[in-house]
Amino acid sequence: MNILQINSSARAQASHSTALANEITARVLESNPGASVAVRDVGRDPHPALDEPTLQALFTPADQRSPEQAARVALDEALIAQVQAADVLVLGVPMYNFGVPGALKNWIDAIAKAGVTFSYTEKGPVGKLTGKKVYVALTRGGIYRDGPADSQVPYLKTTLGFLGMTDVQFVYAEGLNMGPDAEKKGLASAREQIAEAVVA
Repeated sequence: MNILQINSSARAQASHSTALANEITARVLESNPGASVAVRDVGRDPHPALDEPTLQALFTPADQRSPEQAARVALDEALIAQVQAADVLVLGVPMYNFGVPGALKNWIDAIAKAGVTFSYTEKGPVGKLTGKKVYVALTRGGIYRDGPADSQVPYLKTTLGFLGMTDVQFVYAEGLNMGPDAEKKGLASAREQIAEAVVA
């Protein structure tokens, strides 16, 4: 088994989303002690954003790309290969201004590639990243679960599902900026969810 953990917090230390993602990965490892783990921290080492030069590189035939274009495309291809090889994905996702961090969006933009991770067909798009289990550790300063201000879960469900990853388990840690007691309660709830969702 291959486990891929994606951390997206801008915090190098004291990141609740990274800590919870670490705990999920550790529990998966308890059940699969021979598994390999790859960790990519896009918060600390962000992937380049999708811009016009990148689009030009992607739509230029491989044998016609400049060295700079080839190098840029290779960055995306490395992320795609890593996801393709993973059996389990663990995402640490804090809420920034009601959405996912920009660093995570850049990662998603990189792995969503027509003809590689999804294809358009006569019946619509078909995701190719199938057969994977995804755990998402969500951390929020307030309470947003199942509410209209929670744009994270619909976005991630749609995007991951579009790529073929439909077995997605969300873990919620909420109220983390609502005082010490609320923070403790939110983290304790998240750890209970992890214990239920990830059977060690």
